Amino acid sequence: MRIIRNKIIPFGAKYAAINLFGLLFVKNGVDVSPRLINHELIHSRQGRELLWVPFYIVYVLEWTWRVVQFHGNLYQAYRHISFEEEAYRNEHNLNYLNSRPRFGMWRK
Repeated sequence: MRIIRNKIIPFGAKYAAINLFGLLFVKNGVDVSPRLINHELIHSRQGRELLWVPFYIVYVLEWTWRVVQFHGNLYQAYRHISFEEEAYRNEHNLNYLNSRPRFGMWRK
């Protein structure tokens, strides 16, 4: 995974990194830990399964629904997106991608 350090992307103070089509944008000063890499690799797998563009469409639609569900709390909406739930739930398991089921973001 290629890592691009910068001052701007991702937007927002609470966000350290964002995976865009397999490129990892990381804010300057953020520690790129094995946990962070694993989290983003999980997103890469999700994106490839859904052929990237549909992944982002579903991601934004689900985030929009969660914003309504959580009464405008953008961070809570983000944390409850199915893609993020899978990545956060498994980011510490560095072997997760070896046994991850297809479409694991929709399996609990």
